[in-house]
Amino acid sequence: MIREFSSADLMFIVSAVRWTLILSAIAFLGGALGGLAVALARTAQGRLRRRIAAGFIQVFQGTPLLMQLFLVYFGLAVVGLPIDPLLAAAVALTLHASAYLGEIWRGAIEAVPPGQTEAATALSLSYKDRMRHVVLPQAMRLATAPTVGFLVQLIKGTSLASIIGFTELTRAGQIINNATFKPFLVFGTVAALYFVLCWPLSLLARRMEARMRLAVTR
Repeated sequence: MIREFSSADLMFIVSAVRWTLILSAIAFLGGALGGLAVALARTAQGRLRRRIAAGFIQVFQGTPLLMQLFLVYFGLAVVGLPIDPLLAAAVALTLHASAYLGEIWRGAIEAVPPGQTEAATALSLSYKDRMRHVVLPQAMRLATAPTVGFLVQLIKGTSLASIIGFTELTRAGQIINNATFKPFLVFGTVAALYFVLCWPLSLLARRMEARMRLAVTR
């Protein structure tokens, strides 16, 4: 039975924002750890590590995030390992984020002037110390703007978790729309909430990029 859209429905949608933020935070933090490992492997001296990291990136950048969610959620269930939708979404998004952040940070590491590494080597610093004290601090400054930009995409990507039954912002909108049949009102509200979440981060990323370009031209 179709009913009217009420303030309780609005609060249900708004309350689902916390699950979008929780899922985004888990995926971003996990992706940051995985991405750092991927970036270091991609820039390592060992050929095997570089090839494994490159293969990982090709798989997760070359397949749709939706398929990755399906494989984690339904694939594990097929082999007798049923998984909670939140955990499945977190695992799939973490792997997805690891691939993209790894490539972003690999580019930032390679953008550090070679003279910095050469000077550190001349000072007899080990590979670990060179990366920790010389290369990574500079690379992270270069990577800040694109990393924030990717976080915006990750927040929007959490909407796909609704497909496997996880009740985040988009899924909450679907539930309310099925009960009220007010798609313009319901999904307009959902879109507005995504905008509130993502626009400040997009603005921050643009400002960081502008500052970086200004610093380079000086």
